[in-house]
Amino acid sequence: MFLAEAAAESTSNFTLFDPFMIVFTILLIWAVIRQVKQRPRNRFALGFAAVSLVVFLVMDGIMISGW
Repeated sequence: MFLAEAAAESTSNFTLFDPFMIVFTILLIWAVIRQVKQRPRNRFALGFAAVSLVVFLVMDGIMISGW
């Protein structure tokens, strides 16, 4: 019984939503790069994309640390 409890605790917290989080983060990286290259720059769009990217990078870090 002790081994079964240890095996149950060692399972990962990977869910099917995790790949979507990574894809959204990649899309946000692409959006920020596009906004930086664009002339004239839309500062609101650049700021919104940058803040969203930071939030998603933090969430990805927390998500990956739970695996």
